[in-house]
Amino acid sequence: KISCRQLIWRDSLGWCCRLPGMGDPALAHMGGVWPEVLSSPQLKDKVQQARVLCVGAGGIGCELLKTLVCTGFRCIEVIDLDTIETSNLNRQFLFRRHHVGQSKARTAADVIRGFRPEATITSHHANVKELQFGVEYIKGFDLILNGLDNLEARRHVNRLAMAAHVPLVESGSA
Repeated sequence: KISCRQLIWRDSLGWCCRLPGMGDPALAHMGGVWPEVLSSPQLKDKVQQARVLCVGAGGIGCELLKTLVCTGFRCIEVIDLDTIETSNLNRQFLFRRHHVGQSKARTAADVIRGFRPEATITSHHANVKELQFGVEYIKGFDLILNGLDNLEARRHVNRLAMAAHVPLVESGSA
């Protein structure tokens, strides 16, 4: 019988091992104890070095971006083609009234930089289905987080992630 804790440990180790320079030997001395892994210098270094793509900067994307920088991720790119509307302000906490009409990706990146100034956050006010965001682009990341509300775009990102062999965390809706 496998516990939830064991599954989380296995999933986290699998993800960590995909990061450059991280393999089973780096964590072997910990004996696989979950709390020790979370506080390990190796994991902290890998999180800080990981390249993460966040697709979507709306309701879910705002939360994802905040969580990423607050947990130590420092190299993040965000793609979103939408602009901020007044109706977004009650659920997309990174945006304020003076942001209405501006790019969600650019504004979210600017606000998030205030949380962790040493983070490198690159924004793209664009459609993730544009040719510039193909498989080769996706291969440049260690992890993709999907916060899209468009099913067609979510499926597109899923196909790209599978083709590039990059883990995708799906959290979109629609």
